[in-house]
Amino acid sequence: MGNLLGTAGTPRKRLRELLTAGPPLVAPGAYDALSARLVEQAGFDVVYMTGFGTTASLIGRPDVGLLSGAEMIDNATRIVSAVDVPVIADADTGYGNAINVVRTVRAYEQAGVAAIHLEDQVMPKKCGHMSGKAVISREEMVGKIAAAAAARRDPDFVLIARTDAAAVHGLDDALGRAKAYADAGADVLFVEAPTSEESIERVATELRGVAPLVFNWAEGGRTPPLPLSRIADLGFSLVLYPIGTLLAATAGIRSLLDVIRRDGTPTAALPGVPTFDEFTTLIGLPEVSELEQRFSGE
Repeated sequence: MGNLLGTAGTPRKRLRELLTAGPPLVAPGAYDALSARLVEQAGFDVVYMTGFGTTASLIGRPDVGLLSGAEMIDNATRIVSAVDVPVIADADTGYGNAINVVRTVRAYEQAGVAAIHLEDQVMPKKCGHMSGKAVISREEMVGKIAAAAAARRDPDFVLIARTDAAAVHGLDDALGRAKAYADAGADVLFVEAPTSEESIERVATELRGVAPLVFNWAEGGRTPPLPLSRIADLGFSLVLYPIGTLLAATAGIRSLLDVIRRDGTPTAALPGVPTFDEFTTLIGLPEVSELEQRFSGE
């Protein structure tokens, strides 16, 4: 897991296989390299780099378009380097027009991610489960998806087209946009934030066979939290759990700080956290020690 010397294989081809293998591919969110390693060590086949979590962890602010493409790609690079499983990364709006999207795709490819999703929001964007979103025209987004498809050097690099139009213009427009984005070259479709099970069923029914579909199980968001079995029955191929790791980390840090504030030391909280040796093991100290012995020349 996350071997410092890397491993043989092609994560992008692996991701394409997983997306068509049958049961939905479950992708927990990671906001940094450590959380990505924990996702991989928990046995998941893919890591999802959350833009919401990246923004929160890097600058301590909400996901309202404050990060640049360079900051997002830098985080993606670190996450890819920390794990061996495929990484799916949030690429927001592509950080500009269709020409900017070309550069964005090339940069994410160079970072080593297996897939990105691009959305049709107006810049600066907002988290898909916040109010006040606006979207660009269907025609402009079709051009951006076509540019993304033309820009990729690796044909196995997966392009996920996300539409936020349901909250702005209604589900009919979102479904029409999704179909147009597939025609423009998107490999996977992502209709963001349907607000009822009926709407989710419509997405699944009307886009079945067009392209594999994403279900964004946004913790605390506007989409009903369906059981995974129901999501599978509806035919979704990829399920994102974007911010659960971030929320859990926040709760854990708060709990520890409460103990220190109350007692003056963290002693009472330590039984609930990894020991120093456990933690250094999970972040790869044994591998480093092995490499030192192997290459020290002694």
